[in-house]
Amino acid sequence: MGFLTIASFIGFTLFVAVVSWYATRKTDEKSAEGYYLGGRTLGAVTIAGSLLLTNLSAEQIVGLNGQAFAEGLMVMAWETLAAIAMVFTAIFLLPKYMKKGITTIPQFIESRFDKHTKAILSILFLFAYGVVLLPTILYSGSLAFSTMFNLPDVLNMDSWTVIWICVWAIGTIGMIYAVFGGLKAVAVSDLINAIGLLAGGILIPIFGLLLIGDGSLGDGLKTLWDSNPEKFVMKGKVDSSIPFGTIFTGMMLAQVYYWGTNQSILQRVFGAVSLKEGQKGMLLAAFVKVIIPLVVVVPGIISWHVFDGQLENPDQAYPALVAKVLPAALTGFFAAVLFGAVLSSFNSLLNSSVTLFGVDLYRFFFKPNASDIDTVKAGKRFGLGLGFISMIIAPFIANAPDGLFTYIQQSLGSLSVPILAVVMTGIMTKKVPALGAKVVMIGGVVLYLISLLFLEPYFRESALTTAQAQGITDVAQLSVIKAEAYPHYLHVMGILFAFNILVMLLFGWLRPKKVFTLEKDTDAIEITPWKYAFAIGAFITLLVVSTYFIFT
Repeated sequence: MGFLTIASFIGFTLFVAVVSWYATRKTDEKSAEGYYLGGRTLGAVTIAGSLLLTNLSAEQIVGLNGQAFAEGLMVMAWETLAAIAMVFTAIFLLPKYMKKGITTIPQFIESRFDKHTKAILSILFLFAYGVVLLPTILYSGSLAFSTMFNLPDVLNMDSWTVIWICVWAIGTIGMIYAVFGGLKAVAVSDLINAIGLLAGGILIPIFGLLLIGDGSLGDGLKTLWDSNPEKFVMKGKVDSSIPFGTIFTGMMLAQVYYWGTNQSILQRVFGAVSLKEGQKGMLLAAFVKVIIPLVVVVPGIISWHVFDGQLENPDQAYPALVAKVLPAALTGFFAAVLFGAVLSSFNSLLNSSVTLFGVDLYRFFFKPNASDIDTVKAGKRFGLGLGFISMIIAPFIANAPDGLFTYIQQSLGSLSVPILAVVMTGIMTKKVPALGAKVVMIGGVVLYLISLLFLEPYFRESALTTAQAQGITDVAQLSVIKAEAYPHYLHVMGILFAFNILVMLLFGWLRPKKVFTLEKDTDAIEITPWKYAFAIGAFITLLVVSTYFIFT
């Protein structure tokens, strides 16, 4: 690591910190609205940048490129289908949320069901953040920096120790940003880092193709395409991580959950100055999502071609490619941008955790008459504790058997299915009682975990044992037999979602809710929808669908 690398890294990081401080210096961070929602002053561009950086962090870049390294272009479905989910959220869900002037999704659930349902939902969110998302963000960022800069050799330490050091360094800085800065500080830093990450991220595949093509971008693309045709197949096979049919079942549900009900995402939009700006911000982010595969998928395929079996772990594909192709003069800048992306996602989730605890749980369980100042202070203390827990868990993510990204999606499936079912049912009908929502949120988690941890391993191993006893030894054939023995976890999510909806509707039929709360529109913000939202959303959806026809 030369002087220029270190200087550019420190320089850009300080630049982001100073701009974030300057932009938020007049925001009243002591009030709940000022701390949790940035005073409802966020514009479309800031919202779009914050949405992208909350989502596009090291776990996304490292994890998806690792999957692309192993399986090819088909994993871009995780990104392109996200754009459709964002369009759905902007047009259909945001107006319903923002008309109520809410700070958190559990508040929306409270208005539809009751306080106890809200509390259960908040606890599920916090569990997902503390045990799954925050640790994976810290681990993936640490893995990226360790590989990019060959830190084990530089520090003369083993890889495990280096991961621990990076995790605690990133986590400590992230907690300072999130817990003490509030939403606006996070959002402003997100916008700056989003611009840098997109610029730097697009450079990686360009430099990679130049390397393959001996200085010619066109030759590099042709060589990559001709040499690795199997990597450009969009239709996933039955034993792949994304069988083709899953894009119509669980994958779409996972996308709608993430972009339409996830507190860490929607809190950025709830901080909008108006519904119109919130819709513009989400649709702008959806449009950018269409080109994100250039950053999170294509480098993985390039890495496959460049390293050809030299990497022990697919999740090393992206940082190894960055270390090989990025000019030394840009290394520090890109490291700072990637560092900012890691901090962004970590900050966003931690800030949302602080919000969920302070707004939804502290006043309910501990101090009903707590002032805004008390609520913010309690939330900050909880955020610090959750941050430390996530730093302890993070290094152990290295033991995930199917890769970083699959671990995230499988783990979140236990929560996303019941949460999405409750939110969608709450929007569609007023007859379902709170008891139905509570049964689904608890029972849905239990059913998914039984499927993932017990039924799936049992049926797959039984099928494999039977096939081997019959003399089948071909690895590819065994892989297909094992995959067909039990539905893919994304299909399981689709099945359980439909089951959860039916259970709630059954409660609504047998024990319909009889007392309804009169709904009132908020006067906190302007709630007139953007008149071009549907047209822009239709264009983005058409753009996504066309990419599938092109590559299929």
